[in-house]
Order: sequence, then structure tokens, then C-alpha cells
Amino acid sequence: MADNGGTIIAGVLAAEGVTKVFGIPDGTYLGLLNALVDRDISVVTPRHETTAIHMAGAYARLTGQLGVAIASNGPGVANALPGIAVENAEGNRILVITSSRRVGITYPDRGGTYQYFDQVAAIKPISKWSASVPSAGRLPDLLRTAMRWCYQGRPGIVHLDVPESIVNGKAKAPETISPDRTRRTVKLTPDPSLVDQAAVMLANAVTPIIHAGGGVIHARAHGPLQRVAELLPAPVTTSWSGRGAMAETSELVWPITAIEPTNEVRQVGDVVLVLGSRLGETDWWGKQPNWRDPAVQKVIQVDVDESSLGLNKPVDLAIVGDVGLFLDELAKRLESSSIEPPTARRIEVERLIENRRKDAAKRSKSLEDTSAPMVTAHVPKVCQEVFADDAIIIADGCNTAVWVNFFHQIKVPNTMLSTPHFGMLGAGIGQALGAAEAFPDRQVYCIIGDGAFGMHPQEIETAVRNGNKVVYLVVSDQQWGMVKMTQSVAKAPVKMMIRKSLEPGATVNSDLGEIGYDQLARAMGAYGERVSSPADLTPAIERSLDSGKCAVIHVDVDPVKHMWAPGLLHFKKMHQEPGG
Repeated sequence: MADNGGTIIAGVLAAEGVTKVFGIPDGTYLGLLNALVDRDISVVTPRHETTAIHMAGAYARLTGQLGVAIASNGPGVANALPGIAVENAEGNRILVITSSRRVGITYPDRGGTYQYFDQVAAIKPISKWSASVPSAGRLPDLLRTAMRWCYQGRPGIVHLDVPESIVNGKAKAPETISPDRTRRTVKLTPDPSLVDQAAVMLANAVTPIIHAGGGVIHARAHGPLQRVAELLPAPVTTSWSGRGAMAETSELVWPITAIEPTNEVRQVGDVVLVLGSRLGETDWWGKQPNWRDPAVQKVIQVDVDESSLGLNKPVDLAIVGDVGLFLDELAKRLESSSIEPPTARRIEVERLIENRRKDAAKRSKSLEDTSAPMVTAHVPKVCQEVFADDAIIIADGCNTAVWVNFFHQIKVPNTMLSTPHFGMLGAGIGQALGAAEAFPDRQVYCIIGDGAFGMHPQEIETAVRNGNKVVYLVVSDQQWGMVKMTQSVAKAPVKMMIRKSLEPGATVNSDLGEIGYDQLARAMGAYGERVSSPADLTPAIERSLDSGKCAVIHVDVDPVKHMWAPGLLHFKKMHQEPGG
């Protein structure tokens, strides 16, 4: 078969070590599909393009490899846009290749072109880089440019739009060039002198603390982070996207749900080591009263993206580089230092740990209620008891995701997925499929609200067809819980505090109808069960795992208790300017 544009694209992907591409087949890139098959690159097909983007994002985050997704011109790309916006915000490394109509009738539109819109212009503001290929001769160098964008700075979406006449048209494939000849393929090494300065600042601090962001996960720096935290010793807090940077079984980790104890840590730390985090809104912008006065709190910030340094909080030492390499070198300097961590520091850390333990004990009271329909807290708690420690959990939904975050402990780094930057309902369905493709031999489960699940339920057939043994636990309260809570409190705050809910019909369009999600799953060939009691949940999960295929457990929860998810007051305050 003669070479074509698809052959060129597939050759570059193979040279980059890509083994999976996520997307829906289409004739506009048939040349690419055939070339992928020829190179043993599998094409994993969902039922919706936005799911393909989420699959690629989860695959990239969990494996550290490049996620690749494809979407066909017009409606295919339009369907992919929500996923592109989300995964770019989440900072997952994805190359999106789209087709467009033939050269000559697009860019600009000839007028009345079928299945056409300015895909590059639409994607540009929600990606790192977006460009179209004007000719077959430009395809190789624009692919190389796209790869450079994929691997420089903060990860995100990189988009290349290729006309169908180029993808499927004849084109001579150039000689394969190794990636290390066209871009930097080694990690960005931090300046050794700056690592020295950081070591001195941390060693001499009264109470040093570490704040880990998603950059730690992308750098696979879990071990080095724990090593440095124990050497100092220093409490470790994380951003929402950085949760899982270090196992929460360590006494030195403050989970994001330990809100007041985390604030206490950030208020007493005199030197903060910020790793791979921009200190955004969910980090309270690094501002008082959630953080200490910057006049007395020194900040060391390390990031591969120079534009993130000092972005939201002034820094005293800015270091550009891979956080894993930085932590490795920092650990060596701390180990060789003659400075012994002061006893007072260890005493202070123990005091902070004890306060965190007391706070955790308060939250566990929700589990004392074993009535049916159940309190949502039981769902993540029971799952943690049944699934393996290295199982990958996905949290999706509004109140449902809050309950999951509060009652799940990460025992193995990088085993929890969500959309902490975007809060995208329905994304978890595709994330779970991507996780199963990344690690087919590990357990994957998704705890998802019924509203979120209703956005992409057809993907259960995708799981069945592709052999993805994901267990979906659909938390059903038959309402838009967080929306109903917000409306109810705004309408009658005193009554809500006393009665916990308002009379039926008091809110606007916040109620949902009955769907038997277990029956829906069985109709698509999956295993399905329905439970409402905590006592019935464990055997239902065990039977789901024993089924050897995708499973959906419909979990009826108490709708009123579900609305009162923990930490909602803090969640509301988070969206206001701290100190404002």
C-alpha cells in the first residue's frame, strides 16, 4: 500500500512509543487507522468522542506516557470539545489529532462547507497549542512541533488538525527521526546551586512544610517526596490535583479533607517547599488566613513551567526543573548535612499530627448511621475494605465526589482520579475506561453520582466490548444534590438548619426521575445489582468482581443526608477571595 499522510502520523507516534490511540473510526482518517494497525498501535473506541479524550487523559496520568486521541471533522471534533477543555485544565499530556475537510474548501471556509467549523480557532484557547497542516510537505515538521509542545512546560492538550485529503492522500513518508534529535527528551535538571540554597533554608527552618501539586505525580516523584519529608521531617499538604502524590498512610501527609488541620499546618510553617503547584483557588491562592503571612513565611517553588513560579504567591527561591530530580538532589544534600533536625521541630510535627487525628475522629461519626437508604459515606468506606490497596478509584459527581474524598484514604500513590480543576460531571466514566486500558490487571472502580452517570451511560457497552472490568457504583439520590442544597439554603436558611430539607417542589428543577442503573447495565451486557443497605454493599461488590466483566451497582442513598456532604461550608468559602 502506498504511503499517505496517515502513514507519516503513525510513524511519528510509533517512534514516540505510543501503543494506544483513543477515538471513533471515520473515513476522513482511514489512512491513519490502517497505518496504526500496521504498527500494532491499538485503537480503543468508545461511544462518544469526549469519552475518548478522558480515556487518553487517565491513561497519560496513570502511566506517564503520552495520551493520544483522534476525532473526525465537524461533529466529531464538536463532541470532543468538552473533554479537551477539561483535560487541558487538569494538566494531562494528550495529543489530539483531528481531521478536517479537504484542502481548498476550509481555512477559510469556502462558504457552506459540510461538517466544517474553525476547529483550530475553537481549540486554541482551551489547549496549549493548536494548528492546522496546510500541505503534506508540512506534516512531518508540524508533528515534531506538536511533540515539542507535548513535552515542554505544564502538560496539557496539544492539537494538530489534518485535512482528510492529506491524511488519506499520497505522501512519501520521510525517514524516521529519533525523538531525541527533534526535542529535549531528558528531564529538566534544576540548578545545583539553587538546590543547595533550598537545602540550607529547609534545614534551618523552625517548621518547614511541603505542598505537593499535580507536578509531583507527573514527575513520578512519590518516593523522593516521601524521602525528603521524612528527612526534614516536614508535614506534606497537597493540592486537589496533587492528592496521591504521597501515600496517605504516612503520618506526615495531611489529606485535603483535613481542612482545619491543613490550615493549621500552613499557618505555622515558616518555610514552604511548593512542588509542581501553582497555588490556585483550591489552594486558597496561598493567601491568609489559610496560609501564614508572606512577610514571615518563606517560599521555595519548584516547577518545570517557569510561568508558574511566583504566579499567585511571592517566592523567595524560584527553581525551574523536574521536581523528581530536584527532590533526589535535595535528599542527598540533607543526608550529607551535619545539621540534625531540631527536637523542637519533631515535637511540633507530633502536635500537628495529634490535632489531625482528633479532627479525623469527628468525621467518622457519619459511619455510625447504618440505616437504609444508606449514608453516602459508607460507599467509599466499604469499597476501600473490599478492593485492593492498589485499585484505581475514580470520583465523579458533586456531593458524591465530596463524600468520596472525605472517606477514602489513598494507600498507594497515584491511584485516585477525578477532575479537581474542572469538576466535570460524567468525565469519570471515561477516566475509568482509560484506567482499565492502562492497567488491565488492576482493579478499577468509579463512585459516581446518578446525575453524572446519566451523561454518558452508553459507555457501559464500551467497557463490555473492550473487556474493561470496571465496577461503577452509581450513588442514586434522584436529585441534583449540591444544586438542591444551594437553592434550599438560599431560599430558607433557618428552616434548612432546623429541618435539613424543604418541602417537595420548593426548589427549581433539582429533582430527577427513577432509572434502574443496574437494569440499564444488564441491557448492555454488564453485571448489575441494586442495594440500599451498607450490609448489602460488600457482597454486591464481591459478586461484581467475581462476574469477570464490567459491573454497575445501583446504590440508593438517603437524599437528605446526601445533600449534607462534609466540608460544604469550606467549599463555599473557597470560591470567595480569602481575607476578602
